[in-house]
Parts: sequence; C-alpha cells; structure tokens
Amino acid sequence: MAVEERELSLSPQDYSLLTDLYQLTMAACYVGEKIDQRQACFELFTRKMPTGFGYLIAMGLAQALDYLEKFRFSCDQIDALKSTGIFANAPREFWSLLAEAKFSGNVWAVPEGTAIFPNQPLLRIEAPLWQGQLVETYLLNTINYQTLIATKAARMRDIAGNDTKLLEFGTRRAFSPQASIWAARAALAGGMDATSNVLAALKFGRKPAGTMAHALVMAISALEGSEEDAFNAFQRYFPTAPLLIDTYDTLAATSLLAQRVQQGEMQLSGVRLDSGNLVKLSQEVRSLLPDVTIFASGDIDEWEIARLQKENACIDGYGIGTKLVTGVPVNGVYKLVEIDGIPVMKNSTGKVSYPGRKQIYRYLENGQLKQDYLGLMAENLSNKTEPQTDSFIELMVQVVQDGELLQKSENLEAIAKRTAISVASLPPEIRSLENPSLPPMKISRKLQQLIGKTQAKILKN
Repeated sequence: MAVEERELSLSPQDYSLLTDLYQLTMAACYVGEKIDQRQACFELFTRKMPTGFGYLIAMGLAQALDYLEKFRFSCDQIDALKSTGIFANAPREFWSLLAEAKFSGNVWAVPEGTAIFPNQPLLRIEAPLWQGQLVETYLLNTINYQTLIATKAARMRDIAGNDTKLLEFGTRRAFSPQASIWAARAALAGGMDATSNVLAALKFGRKPAGTMAHALVMAISALEGSEEDAFNAFQRYFPTAPLLIDTYDTLAATSLLAQRVQQGEMQLSGVRLDSGNLVKLSQEVRSLLPDVTIFASGDIDEWEIARLQKENACIDGYGIGTKLVTGVPVNGVYKLVEIDGIPVMKNSTGKVSYPGRKQIYRYLENGQLKQDYLGLMAENLSNKTEPQTDSFIELMVQVVQDGELLQKSENLEAIAKRTAISVASLPPEIRSLENPSLPPMKISRKLQQLIGKTQAKILKN
C-alpha cells in the first residue's frame, strides 16, 4: 500500500497532475482514435450569475497563463500514472505525448478587471485537442475562484465608496493556503486597499495591514496587568497600528483611551470594533474619539456595509474575511466550440452552449454600457449595429500565440483601475444589491444562423 504524503503543498511541478482523471482518460482516448492533434477550440464561460449578482469581474488570467507556460509531465509523474493501473489499455503513444508535453496553442481572453455576463467567454483555448482537454480543470479552478473574489471585492468597494478603507482579512477562512493567496490577489485587484496575508502582500509588493488580537489583552490582563497595559504594550512596539477595543467593555475602553488622548498621554490612529451593535457603538466611539479612524470587522459583506451606511454608522474602514473569501461559487464551465474548423455545441436541456469562436462586442455611450453583442470572431460589428455610441470595444484579446506569451503580466494597480472603470460603466440596476438585472445581450445574426445550422445537424445525426 502506498504511503500517504503528509505535506500537501503545491509547486509548479505539480500543475499538470492537478486535474480531474477524466481529462487524462479523454486524452488517452483521443490518442487511440488518432484525433489528438486535431485543432480544437474550448471556451470558458458562465451560464448564469451567482444569486444576487448582476455582473462578474473577470480574474485569474495571470495564474492561468503561468500554468500553461509551465505545463509539463516529469518522468516520475508518468511513472506514477502508470502505477495506478488505470491506463493499462492506453496506447503507447499516449505516454510519449505526455513525456513531450508543452502547451503550443493560442489563448484569447477578456482582460482581468472587466465586467462580464452570462454566456460571454472569459477565455478561449485554441490548441491540439488533447492539450485543450487536459488544461480544463486548472483553468476553471483559478478563474472561477478569483472571479468570485474580485466580484465580491468590487461590489463592496462600489457600496462603500472610494474614501472607505477596505482590508482583506480572509486567510483563516479561505478554502486552502493556496486559495488564500489567490483570494488576496483577487481582492486587491477588485478594489481593496490591503491584505493581512503577509506572504501575499510581500509577493505583490504591498505592505500587509492589520490590527491586534484579543489574545494580547486577555494574556496581559490575566498576568496581573490590565487592558490599558495591553494597549500600552502594543503601542510601544506598533505606535501607528489601530487598537482592538471590544475584548471586554467597548465603551469603557473607549473612555479610557479618550481620556489619555485628551491629556496628551498618547496618540491614537485608529480603533477596531469586532462585535456588538456596530451602529450604536461606532456612534458612541466617534463622540468620544472624534478624530480617530474607526474600523469594523466581523462577518462584513456588501449588504452589511449598505445597512451600516443607511443607519448612519460612524465607520471609516472594514476588515473583511469570511464573507469575502467564501460564498456561492462562480459556476464557470469549459466547453468545446469547434474542432478542425467545424462548429460544435452542447444542446442538452438547460445547458446549451453556443458554437464557434466568439467575440464580445461592447458599446459604450458617455462611458456607460449601452449594449453587448455576442458574435463570431470573423464578424465586424463596429459602426453598424449601434451607430450612436461613442466607444466600441472587442473585449477578447489574444494573449498567447503558439505557446508564447504576447504580453507581460499587468500589475494589480492597473487591474484595479480597470475594475473601477468597468464597474462605474454599469447602469445602477445592474450594480444594485437588491434584485439586480442583467444587461440585454444580443446574439449577432451570423451567430444565430450558426446556432440554427449546428442544431439542425445534431438533430439530423
């Protein structure tokens, strides 16, 4: 019996095996049927929004491209696959294919930070069939998760406004250590100011942000000290960091700090509330500490921010964790749309996919979204369908050609700027938290014709 590994950390060398079994069995079948090298196109898209969402912010492309660039199978990995016995009947050529594996295809994608809607492709892979099949699982994993986090961050920023500090505190609630890094990245790219994740912050060239823990107050209080002693100790080493004031009695702690500030005994930059009636407490803290920044945390999301604002809470910033890095997933799917130039589609009930290589044509008027068209790549819809618009964008751009990256990775500041512009371009009814509506998306005439022809061919067969 094989020995179970205790260390389950992930390295780039593991990328190729981080997949579902059926990707490998499909590749083996393609080899056996001698269709593995046929040119295929797969598109990644969502069929519907998560409940309560009117838009999604595309994210995760950088990690998807890193994966494709490092796509390899080592001799040890191939031997491990052989040892399972699952591939005993696989053709010998399958193993040769894995030994020489390298992504050699093209990639088209929507830039990170762009608002997208159902049935609009975030990414398209154009590659030999076996390659397009094998990369599905990892691409869905990184793009689905980061798109969810970026969208939630963008919604929180949209509700909170530009002057409110938003800090990502989700590492302890993220679904894995790897996910915590991705969540921090997507949150920053979605519009948050900083992350408490030290590793993520340093990887992104940022300064990590945070406050203090209840444990310091409880520990010093228990060891013949007091809450005031804990505050003094923390300020001794971190004089500009906010103090956590709700370990015991929030208002008693606030009164103590206010007295010391008024007497000139200390300078206080901020305090954090982590429990209780945040509206009432923040108002009372503000009355006692009028010039001190007030942070709030504890199961905060966009709906809670909206509620606190409506009830006139005196809160200058939020630390957001659980409700940011978890939630209803983005249900992105990855479907074959063309093989050897032949359009294909899925036609099952409730899961229809559109055939052919597609482009998203976006029309803006005075910087506001007016209309999206989903059409074929070969179409030219500019200046024809929406002549009154002042801006026309083809959203999908080529980022990889013949396995080679065509551009450097964007920094998070540039992506966050695109996110802000993209969200600002959406009508209020799409950005609404209550029953948001989706924008009307028209299917181009040529794509409609292709759908009809492909469906007719399916029925005929």
